[in-house]
Amino acid sequence: VQLQASGGGLVKAGGSLKLSCAASGRALSSYTVGWFRQAPGKDREFVAAINWSSSGLYYADFVKDRFTISRDNAKMTGWLQMNSLKPEDTAVYYCAAGSFVGDYDAQSLYKYWGQGTQVTVSS
Repeated sequence: VQLQASGGGLVKAGGSLKLSCAASGRALSSYTVGWFRQAPGKDREFVAAINWSSSGLYYADFVKDRFTISRDNAKMTGWLQMNSLKPEDTAVYYCAAGSFVGDYDAQSLYKYWGQGTQVTVSS
């Protein structure tokens, strides 16, 4: 599976962005899709994940009620809708996919990674 993340950009605090994660090579339908981010000088951290059927949505505490993860298996695409953005959300955002259940915030369980898309939130 090859993943391509897109949709990043520069936005003012309080604004919104919608990131996309397009898959190719193999069907995405059997994979958990996750979003992670890495700010300058910091470790990469979990943001959100969605299981293969969209019945399970998982969020880091710092994005609950602001970010929404979704997917369309027929389109082989996942999304991360980000609202009420804050300067501390500035980071490179990565999408990832893996065939597993549970421990959705564990980076080691995600076998496939996209290249990342930059999100910059100005104050």
